[in-house]
Amino acid sequence: MGYFTMLAAIPGFFLSSLFFMLLWGVIAPKLGWQGIDYPMAMLITVTLWIAVAPLAAAAGRKRSWFHRSSY
Repeated sequence: MGYFTMLAAIPGFFLSSLFFMLLWGVIAPKLGWQGIDYPMAMLITVTLWIAVAPLAAAAGRKRSWFHRSSY
């Protein structure tokens, strides 16, 4: 993963946070919960990215190893 790949993920982070905030605003009142603001959505998004990134990387390595060993 190069420097430009990491830079390309930045807009995705901000859009993910925005969509998370908007969807939370639709779902939360129906469940009786409070809405969240954009900074809190950013915090939740980065937490999820940190939790999911190692799992995605491990899945990608396992898949590529499987394809290489099948030749």
